[in-house]
Amino acid sequence: MKMIMAVVPRKNGDDVLSSLINSGFTATYSETRGGMLRQSQLTLFIAVRTADLQKVLDIIGAACSGQTSVHYGYGLATTTDDDEPHLANEGRTLGRSGAVVFIWTLDRYEIT
Repeated sequence: MKMIMAVVPRKNGDDVLSSLINSGFTATYSETRGGMLRQSQLTLFIAVRTADLQKVLDIIGAACSGQTSVHYGYGLATTTDDDEPHLANEGRTLGRSGAVVFIWTLDRYEIT
């Protein structure tokens, strides 16, 4: 399973949520404001099967406009210049979208 955290512009939030729901996915969301997109935005949390990951990314991308950077929550690496870890594939782009998407691998989840 994967956990997707997508930060989408507020103006695209309803379209993203509607498209996800119409495709059979669910999302938990929060209205947020911060420095990533420097505007009012929605932060969506979407748990999906690994096989459905690309479909959800396509839904998010189709509902937004601009450029997406996808950051995976694994694959940390260090450079020879300093020892500070960074994401090995940080800045990898995926099509055109106004969303910023982070993806983690879920080893386990519980409902308590």
